[in-house]
Amino acid sequence: MARKLQRTSMVMKRMKRMLGFLLLLVLAVSAGGIYVLRQLSAPFQGFGEEAVFVEVERGMSTAQIAEALAAKGVIASAWQLQVARLLPPRALLQAGEYRFAKPASALEVTDRLRRGDVYFVTLKVPEGLNLWEMAQLVESSDLQKATGFLKEARNPELIKDLAPSAESLEGYLFPSTYEFRRNTTAREICERLTREFRQQWQALGHPGDVHEVVTMASLVEKESSLTEERPLVASVFWNRQREGIKLDCDPTVIYAALLEGRYRGTIYLSDLQREHPYNTYQRRGLPPGPIANPGLEALRAAIHPAQSDYLFFVAKGDGSGAHRFSENLAAHSRAVQAYRDALKAPNANRNDSGNR
Repeated sequence: MARKLQRTSMVMKRMKRMLGFLLLLVLAVSAGGIYVLRQLSAPFQGFGEEAVFVEVERGMSTAQIAEALAAKGVIASAWQLQVARLLPPRALLQAGEYRFAKPASALEVTDRLRRGDVYFVTLKVPEGLNLWEMAQLVESSDLQKATGFLKEARNPELIKDLAPSAESLEGYLFPSTYEFRRNTTAREICERLTREFRQQWQALGHPGDVHEVVTMASLVEKESSLTEERPLVASVFWNRQREGIKLDCDPTVIYAALLEGRYRGTIYLSDLQREHPYNTYQRRGLPPGPIANPGLEALRAAIHPAQSDYLFFVAKGDGSGAHRFSENLAAHSRAVQAYRDALKAPNANRNDSGNR
């Protein structure tokens, strides 16, 4: 009996020691887990005030991605991403360029990589920009230098199958909002914008001469900012062309000056009198090509002009952007006088377009 009690006492002692060890192990693991979670959850910023970019290339391992993030100061240590990557919900880390501009925890960084929250530059292209203005927009968006973009945009190769007479991509860089990666080339930007033009043109379903319509639409785009007026403006230009009357479109004079590098911010008499293929005060019919990149409404107006006998239009001069349309010279002369009187009025808006 004494031996039995002795053995029982020894077993109890061993169990107590084992339970103590297990308790210490649980406490150690719990403390380590808490420490790791705290490390993974703590916001970190090891870079300066300016944002940093990290490129995650296809085929990179988790370890390589972690090293790249740690090297840029996005996470404190590479092990953090590797551990966070093992936590649920598990998912692939998406390739792409990521922008980091503020403190973030390793868990937040991992979540962004799981979701593929890559960085894009938004390029918002308004209607009516010409190639020079487009180039400046691309450069100001930190995508490409203006000179590089202009070089690509002056090459009509991307649109030649659709518009064989096009001398550049002017008119075919469709206005819209786009997202590009920072390293997108000028060629790729032009490809994306011309591809959007093709899609929009196909949706319009017009079987006629693409280049002629786009050229007309560019004139309409530059002459009126009011959607409801554009079919009327288009009707004036189509009517004048049919009657053999020069279009007398001021924006074409400006474009001619831009092509020759002599535009001075306003139209002078010498500009109106200068012989140039794009000067519709000197040449009959449409200019050789578009003078800007028209939007969808201007294209629709050029395809479906209003049914009218109007041959002239002139701004109202009241700041509304609206115009008065006339069928004959006498009525147009009265409208021009009304425009001049409006400009003499107090607080007159002098930004309205002038007379056609």
